[in-house]
Amino acid sequence: MPSFDIVSELDKHELTNAVDQANKEVTTRFDFKGTDSSYELKGTTVTVKTESEFQLEQMYNILVEKANRRGIDVKCMEVKDPNIQLKTATQVIEMREGLDAALSKKIIKAIKDSKLKVQAANQGDSVRVTGKKRDDLQQVMQLLRGMEDLEMPLQFNNFRD
Repeated sequence: MPSFDIVSELDKHELTNAVDQANKEVTTRFDFKGTDSSYELKGTTVTVKTESEFQLEQMYNILVEKANRRGIDVKCMEVKDPNIQLKTATQVIEMREGLDAALSKKIIKAIKDSKLKVQAANQGDSVRVTGKKRDDLQQVMQLLRGMEDLEMPLQFNNFRD
């Protein structure tokens, strides 16, 4: 029986490239001259350091632009509250990946409500969809691509006939 997995993955190599490009742009921009502004990447956590709240917003916009160009969806960014002191401002941006239990349930419920002849099962951080016809699986993919209220980007992989 044909099947595929619904996952939410983050390309860590592209994230590293996006952070490197953002760091390069901050060091060359005139409005950041003389400031000790930088991005720091540890695992999937990006720490933004600069001098003011306005510069934090500018640096966030730069990071979003670079991530979009690299194919990283902004939906996976979880922006924490900024920590602003006298001459330093830091902000942590957590890059999420994987499907949590609530999102998996929402996806499975949407698939079951569509009345397509497929089965969906939670596989931890992914959802496996199986059906008798390949066309039914493709309809599920179209259904999920059309859903706007999902808070994470979805990828479809491991397609088997």
